[in-house]
Amino acid sequence: QVQLVESGGGLVQPGGSLRLSCAASGSIVSIYYMGWYRQAPGKQRELVAGITGGGSRNYGRFTISRDNAKNTVYLQMNSLKPEDTAVYYCKAVTLTTPPGEYWGQGTQVTVSS
Repeated sequence: QVQLVESGGGLVQPGGSLRLSCAASGSIVSIYYMGWYRQAPGKQRELVAGITGGGSRNYGRFTISRDNAKNTVYLQMNSLKPEDTAVYYCKAVTLTTPPGEYWGQGTQVTVSS
């Protein structure tokens, strides 16, 4: 079992930045993939950024990074737009048989002036 706890959401003005964090606990050695997804009201949940291993990956305005020493994955969001408003969820996939899929509780991001 893996537990995920997100933090860092909030209200930000257009053009601003936020950094979300997702701390993993439990069977963390089995985690293969971690990602950030978001769901806006009335819309389906969508992938924002994903990563395997450590380091970081850039997705335009967003950058995902993973610190394996801290068991934490981050999402740095820059130049935020009102359409980025959503609940942001952290997901982990484990290298178990069968693979496990775990979600955090979500953190609200609101971009508004």
